[in-house]
Amino acid sequence: MTELARPEGLIVPPGGGNTIHTAAQQVTFKVTGQHSRVSSSFEVVVPPGFDVGAHRHTHSEELFYVLDGELDVLAFEPRVLSDDWRHWESASGLKAVRATAGTVIVVPPGCPHAFANRTGEPARMFFQASPPSDHERYFEELLDILKDGGPPDPQAIAELRVRYDIEQLTPLRHDA
Repeated sequence: MTELARPEGLIVPPGGGNTIHTAAQQVTFKVTGQHSRVSSSFEVVVPPGFDVGAHRHTHSEELFYVLDGELDVLAFEPRVLSDDWRHWESASGLKAVRATAGTVIVVPPGCPHAFANRTGEPARMFFQASPPSDHERYFEELLDILKDGGPPDPQAIAELRVRYDIEQLTPLRHDA
């Protein structure tokens, strides 16, 4: 009689995972769709001057946990859209905030959200996207677009975001 193989868990040690480096970001894939049916998890180093731009996903839910540094963040529907999400306000009075180590941001599907590093030091965050796989491929393709540094190609990023359920509300910016 043969015994069925039991599933094994995944342990990713500090510094472990597949890391992609560019001038604009560093992303380490910690848990991918290969390992989880529920979510993908990443560690992201956000350099000074990087602004992901406000955006929303129709189907995806995200969680951000600031590990080190400071990031300006928002997660709400604004009363009025403008080109600079830092000045947005929700109907209930929410505004963008400066998130420090230990801050958690939860973003349900359809909710506009953004993060930017407006300090002089890199920030580091844990990022989780559910369902898995799409954000893994998105990050790989985005980092390929950003690999040469300098201003990002708006057309290439727009096409990429449409393919991955991302409605861009304000531009992605990176001051190299």
